Amino acid sequence: MAEPFPLEPSLWHATAPAAAPVSPLAADAAADVCVIGAGYAGLSTALHLAEAGISVVVLEAHEPGWGGSGRNGGQVIPGIKYDPSEIAAKFGVDAGEALTRFVGSTADLVFDLIDRHGMDVPYKRAGWIQGAHTPAMVETVKRRAAEWQARGVDADFLDKDAVARLLGSDRYLGGWLDRRAGGVQPLAYARGLAKAAIEAGARIHGQSRVVALKRNGASWSVRTAQGASVTAPRVVVATNGYTGDLIPKLRQTVIRPNSFIVATEALSDNLAGTILPEGQVTSDTRQLLLYFRKDHQNRLLMGGRGPFREPKDASDWAHLERVVGKMYPQAKGVPFGFRWCGRVALTRDFLPHLHEPEPGLLVDIGCMGRGVGLQSAMGKAMADYLATGDRARLPFPVVPIKPLPLHALNELYVSAIITWYRLTDGGMKDKAA
Repeated sequence: MAEPFPLEPSLWHATAPAAAPVSPLAADAAADVCVIGAGYAGLSTALHLAEAGISVVVLEAHEPGWGGSGRNGGQVIPGIKYDPSEIAAKFGVDAGEALTRFVGSTADLVFDLIDRHGMDVPYKRAGWIQGAHTPAMVETVKRRAAEWQARGVDADFLDKDAVARLLGSDRYLGGWLDRRAGGVQPLAYARGLAKAAIEAGARIHGQSRVVALKRNGASWSVRTAQGASVTAPRVVVATNGYTGDLIPKLRQTVIRPNSFIVATEALSDNLAGTILPEGQVTSDTRQLLLYFRKDHQNRLLMGGRGPFREPKDASDWAHLERVVGKMYPQAKGVPFGFRWCGRVALTRDFLPHLHEPEPGLLVDIGCMGRGVGLQSAMGKAMADYLATGDRARLPFPVVPIKPLPLHALNELYVSAIITWYRLTDGGMKDKAA
């Protein structure tokens, strides 16, 4: 059998500070809360619980940040896929207003956590540009910018010339700039959360895959592959794109495509000055979007969808390398130093889902490309709920677990769309559409 394409070191693994040591769970333990999954949501939950004086044990199958939290593009974008007016239409005026405040503050939380805990996390907060690839999308982003401006957000609509100047590329017809956003080294941030949580009193165990979850009276028994268990009255499951079958039917509530990223070697100062010269992060309005930025060492990253399966060889990233050449002809010939991918969790309604299938069992799933900020904030909200018992602390309603109809066919459909995307270079035509 052929060896799988090596995913490590990704750019983030190659440039992150050393992780805090997290040994496997070697003996049975007890806590007020057991968190399963050490990504942004699980680590933020643990940090905020520990800061509130609540004992917490985190169990992670690999190491903190191993999954999507250490494999994403590092874009910290506030909000969700819906604009404030759409949120109000979905949830009602009062609940919609509260939710809009919550999602609008997610980037603030990330940068506040980094600063407050003195995390060793390279970051830049220069804003996010969403490029519009069709005339209809120009009108959409114009309306989007106006809605957030009306709420006091530092945001601007960008015409074609303005977006070309800020991107260093003429591939878009317009866009908008949200200055609340920024970029981080995402694995460094996950490791920073883990270190802060440990310093606050949380116990984190790596290489401790959970294989069984069983209710025993008023408590839960959470058993790991090594045989050791954690007993806790409350459990949080925060496994997102790496969700398995621990909770029946949960995995079938999401589609978990791979998000693929390439990164060039460091650009020369002259070349870097022609590509995203002010350091914004960016993504576009395509259904299967492209997202790109420079890292803290002037490497150019380009991300997008790739095969639904795990990668086989470097050709699985070739479509993104071609997009870099079309988006930035000046970068043709710059070698690509890193190729990696990670799974995301997409729900049918493009909202994060909170489930409480049994008393004391709380599930958070679904990140939709906003995971750095959104899941950090979800962790804080879940900790507030667990500390107080007040469901009003949760920003989204608790809903039943409902598998997607014909889940396997949904995955086949997404796989077919991704294949089309790869064949057409993500719709990157010779001129802006």
